[in-house]
Amino acid sequence: MNKRDTAAGVMYGLAFGDALGARTEFVPTAWAVADQALGGDPAGLLERLQQYARGQRGVYHAAWLGDHWQRPAVDSPEGFIGRGWDECLDALERITSGLRRFAHGMDPCELTGAGWTAEEALATALLCFLFSPEDAVSVVRHAATTSGDSDSIACIAGALVGAHRGQGGWPMQWAARIEYRDRLERLVTFFGGNA
Repeated sequence: MNKRDTAAGVMYGLAFGDALGARTEFVPTAWAVADQALGGDPAGLLERLQQYARGQRGVYHAAWLGDHWQRPAVDSPEGFIGRGWDECLDALERITSGLRRFAHGMDPCELTGAGWTAEEALATALLCFLFSPEDAVSVVRHAATTSGDSDSIACIAGALVGAHRGQGGWPMQWAARIEYRDRLERLVTFFGGNA
């Protein structure tokens, strides 16, 4: 799979996940997850994400976060960012537990959260992806039929499985019907090049 195929898989996954879940926003978090963690086998994804989160726990990026940390009951930028990464690590732990219990027909939100916060949306999307990473349609359907923020969850899950499977992981009839496909193809070219 080349860079363009991966970019197409991610972009198609975002579009398909969003279309199945509801019509709403592009979720740039999915790009960050794909960039940070999908360099390898899905089986090691949680461990790589946990290592990254632990490594970032005390790193406050002041150049782009500015004084965002300054709020009541927060003593330092590192304490502020550490609390956020702790929430992410807790969500990743819920995925580990959820994978042992998740089965077809279950609502993944019952195991990892409804997705109304960033860490819950990521955790529930990852649960759907890791449950069946080789079946893009199943991943997005699980994510799109939750009791929670289905469009965001499905959008992230679609990007994850798209990054893993590439453009070829999606049914061709879906690609033919995607809204604004010409714009999507321009984004694919921008992010992934022509080859």
